[in-house]
Amino acid sequence: MSNEEKKRDIGKQIREEAFSIPNLLSYFRLLLIPVFIVLYVHEEFTAALITLAVSGLSDILDGRIARKYNMVTDLGKVLDPVADKLTQCAMMLCVAMRYPAMWWLLGLHVVKEIIMLVMGWYVLKKTDTVNSAIWVGKLCTGVIYAVMMLHVILPYLPQAVSIGCTVVCAGLIVLSLIVYTARYIKLLGGTK
Repeated sequence: MSNEEKKRDIGKQIREEAFSIPNLLSYFRLLLIPVFIVLYVHEEFTAALITLAVSGLSDILDGRIARKYNMVTDLGKVLDPVADKLTQCAMMLCVAMRYPAMWWLLGLHVVKEIIMLVMGWYVLKKTDTVNSAIWVGKLCTGVIYAVMMLHVILPYLPQAVSIGCTVVCAGLIVLSLIVYTARYIKLLGGTK
């Protein structure tokens, strides 16, 4: 195979990965983020909730399609969690406008994601492996979605309930960081 043919094959593979159905769903989720923010800021809470529900369902759907039809790609392994994290940050940012306790949750979430990004990049550099999400990350994402949706559908939730939900989310964020850190250390243990 000539160099030109190899380049065409690589280009075709990149296009197929970039435009796979699961990745298109992740792009769609990214596009829903500003829609949610505008709806929430304009106090269109029902429409904002529907937007989050569509985002959450497309998140579930993209993963199922990718696994069932063998469409898991390295791009998807990065794109899906990026869409998750940006959506989560947008939700927390909007909800923090009404519930000040969300500011520290957002800060904790951002710090955790920066640490995980650095660790993930380091593992990728050392092992040439892109890691996909594990159960604790999926649980954390699901609970954050549920808690933020609760705050959207009930924009005047009692502060005590909001703080309780925030503490649960914070605990899951910390647990997720601990489990992923242990996983990354284990992965790096095989590379000397």
